Amino acid sequence: MIGAGSAGLVSAYIAAGAKAKVTLVEANRMGGDCLNFGCVPSKALIGSAKAAHQMRNAHRYGLRPVEPNIPFSAVMERVHEVIAEIEPHDSIERYTALGVEVLQGYAKLIDPWTVEIALSSGETQRLTTRAIVIATGAQPFVPPIPGIEDVGFLTSDTLWDGLRDRPEAPKRLVVLGGGPIGCELAQSFARLGSKVTQIEMAPRLMMREDVDASGLVEASLRSDGVRVLTGHKAVACGVDAGSKWIEVENDGDRQRIEFDDMIAAVGRSPRLKGFGLEELGIKTDRVVATNAYLQTLHPNILAAGDVAGPYQFTHVAGHQAWFATINALFGDIRRFRADYRVIPWATFTDPEVARVGLSETEAKEKNIPHEVTRFGNDDLDRAIADGSPGGFVKVLTVPGKDRILGATIVGDHAGDLLAEFVFAMKHGHGLGKILGTIHIYPTRAEANKMVAGQWRRNHLNGVLLSLLERFQTWRRG
Repeated sequence: MIGAGSAGLVSAYIAAGAKAKVTLVEANRMGGDCLNFGCVPSKALIGSAKAAHQMRNAHRYGLRPVEPNIPFSAVMERVHEVIAEIEPHDSIERYTALGVEVLQGYAKLIDPWTVEIALSSGETQRLTTRAIVIATGAQPFVPPIPGIEDVGFLTSDTLWDGLRDRPEAPKRLVVLGGGPIGCELAQSFARLGSKVTQIEMAPRLMMREDVDASGLVEASLRSDGVRVLTGHKAVACGVDAGSKWIEVENDGDRQRIEFDDMIAAVGRSPRLKGFGLEELGIKTDRVVATNAYLQTLHPNILAAGDVAGPYQFTHVAGHQAWFATINALFGDIRRFRADYRVIPWATFTDPEVARVGLSETEAKEKNIPHEVTRFGNDDLDRAIADGSPGGFVKVLTVPGKDRILGATIVGDHAGDLLAEFVFAMKHGHGLGKILGTIHIYPTRAEANKMVAGQWRRNHLNGVLLSLLERFQTWRRG
């Protein structure tokens, strides 16, 4: 396995469990992007930012609001403490104990069965193997804006060390990008004291989500003080008299925005270079070209995770790793197609946005027949009691049937609540099964049952109800 992120670690775990002889090669840090630069540190930052937000808005709970004193360096130190606490799960020691040989260095394919490793010690080692899993992940994409290198910038990979010793959050922060990463970071830094300007070229934030979902996120960001500039294209950067600036364009009008720090969060591109793929004729366009079994041009060389696409999620990387590993070990006996039928994801803004399957926008664009059933959290007892009744649960179903085509949840703990719909879709259960399942009162999970109940009310049999009414009237005499 080349790469010790989610895909590489899961592959190594499965292969070792199957009693294969396994070598895992990592050039940087065990745990890959998710542990060190992405999922883990960003959620730790979000946790601190949310606590500061709750202090400012304590009046919602009958308490006296206070302006939090934010020692930013301590916040960032906590981020690194969280990484360190989770790190043993992905450590060299753990995987060595599982029977995996872990080598730190850069791996390159010499031929389909030989890997050369430039070890961090300076030595070079060659290994021969029956199968190889490419799991090299992705890296932040830096937009080609003139002058961007001159002003300097941070990415989701570099900001955790770059801002670690700052006593205060950046005073004037520009966040390039209106996707999940950009929105999470823009909101968090605004809540921690930065004056944030978020720049997005598209007409709205979070374009992959429905308008009603992204609209709630944008409204929340604005209420937190983020200056959201959608429909604005960054065209130039520069430094004048020691002051950094970025120029944006909207409908032919240009404006300059001065800043102290800038985070480029416009997406991630797979790591494709330097591993010998080109020399072996393995195609690499946006991702490593694979078939349905995650095999490349050479069937014993497979790819999984961000480098393979089509999704860039940690949980999908782990999901792919199972298929890649099983096909690598036993593909000559039986192969398994990677299954992308039910792929969930979430954006951990406040409110959270979680989705699985079709969105309403996609269904309309693709002319897929569907019904929409919606339940608002403003009618959910637990949400009202928690003081956060915003958001909704929206489910798309086959017309006249309860089979779920997709679900979107917006609100607190949306990512957790989505699991019930993921399970239902994966195993072919409809809304009727959810409605017939006991949900604890009062919990947020009741919203899932409520939307199922709303679907049922929308499909009551009018003829049967009329007969029941006549029957009950007859019984009463």
